[in-house]
Amino acid sequence: MSTHVPLPSERSFGLTFVGFFALVAAWQAWAGRPAVAGILGGAAALTLLVTLVRPLLLRPLNRTWMKFGALMHAVVNPIVLGAMFFVVLAPIGIVMRLFGRDALRRRLDPQAPSYWVRRDPPGPAPDSLPNQF
Repeated sequence: MSTHVPLPSERSFGLTFVGFFALVAAWQAWAGRPAVAGILGGAAALTLLVTLVRPLLLRPLNRTWMKFGALMHAVVNPIVLGAMFFVVLAPIGIVMRLFGRDALRRRLDPQAPSYWVRRDPPGPAPDSLPNQF
């Protein structure tokens, strides 16, 4: 399933990278690497110039960056969600089963006349919820 994600404007894309290059350049200058800071500062200045004068020149980079983001989403999202499931949710479920907890009340009881759960106090009146859909 592929959904179309609109590209951000080339100007906002360019300004984002100007900020990124400037921050990394400042960090490198603070770390005592003036050559790297100068290169990154030059990249920030060049990107700012292109962003302000001809932002359409950034369109191929903008598209490539968004495709890279989509690729990262396709790879990282299942890994992170899988890790969350197996590290957090599965152990909680295992511990609950070991202690006999049935949070969803799924155990069958042949003697039960109904599986309906009565609320005490009862919920809102049916006429207080008009036009739900």
